[in-house]
Amino acid sequence: MIPSKSLAMVQTGPRQLEPQDLPIPEIDDDTALLRIEACGICGSDYEQYEGVLRTPTPAIPGHEPLGVIAKIGERAARRWGVEEGDRVAVETMLSCRFCPPCLAGKYHLCLHRRIYSYIPTTEAPGLWGAYAQYMFLDANTIVHKMDPDLAPEMAVLFNPLGAGFRWAVEIPQTGPGDTVVILGPGQRGLASVLATRHAGADKIIVTGLEADHAKLDIARQFGADATIDVQNEDAKRRIRELTDGRGADVVVDVSSYATAPVADALDYVAPGGTVVLAGVKGFKPVPDFVSDKIVMKEISIRGAIGVTSSGYESAIRMIESRKVPLEIMHTHNFDLRDAELAIRTLAREIEGVESIHSCLIPAS
Repeated sequence: MIPSKSLAMVQTGPRQLEPQDLPIPEIDDDTALLRIEACGICGSDYEQYEGVLRTPTPAIPGHEPLGVIAKIGERAARRWGVEEGDRVAVETMLSCRFCPPCLAGKYHLCLHRRIYSYIPTTEAPGLWGAYAQYMFLDANTIVHKMDPDLAPEMAVLFNPLGAGFRWAVEIPQTGPGDTVVILGPGQRGLASVLATRHAGADKIIVTGLEADHAKLDIARQFGADATIDVQNEDAKRRIRELTDGRGADVVVDVSSYATAPVADALDYVAPGGTVVLAGVKGFKPVPDFVSDKIVMKEISIRGAIGVTSSGYESAIRMIESRKVPLEIMHTHNFDLRDAELAIRTLAREIEGVESIHSCLIPAS
């Protein structure tokens, strides 16, 4: 029985989340309604909460939805290959399918792109984010079926793990024999370790802060060959030693806010190597960025926004295989009403508590 209203945590301004009961809409032949089982929390949730992403308000955050199809239109069911009762992972981005980037196969760069959780509640039907009990699924949604026997907090790892596969493997074309340096040991940095190890990288090095010692330990458990505390070690010298003076074939920056890693990446990468920038910095300029290093070393720099279907599918295969101890990076489940606490915990605003991967689990 689908209720008439859904509890949702609505962002009404910077650092303002309010519980609201919003009407559950009717659907048509091309849309669906998702009952949320879990919603992952990541660094961009904090940036949205802080207001630095300049996203509209009021809006329901939550761009990592895992749930069960509660109701679906006939055409949507045929097109998506799912039916009521199926568990699905939902892709973040909504594209138009017809603009030049979409027709070129780059739907994540759609000229008319919309993103779940960044669409205001004033746009009907309002339930556009996963900090809620129910969420509306637009006709252009992409969903992936998932094993219903997985614990929700494990299944919802599809998003950060998908980012690891796309950002650290697909974009730089990481393969056997490559040396990879990952800047930042958060959930997407750890996912990048798993993805690059799976791709056959020969050497994986992860950098972090002194406060990241637990995360760096998990990085080693996931297959990193070396970790570097950049506050207490000379990272440039250590990477030079670990790569026999050559540098890394691939450097992936998944750190948030800090701009120094962007400039440092140019020193860490080998001549002819690739730097992937995926960590959002709040639109801050990067001091000490020396472009001549790019010229002299013929460095390729790639930006990375979001995850596409191939990355999600690789992630889901890894999760469903149950061969990787993903549970060691999951630290917290939070109730939906505790969304603000979940975000602040991830951002280290709660003294004495360290969060790596966490999610909201709405009460049924």
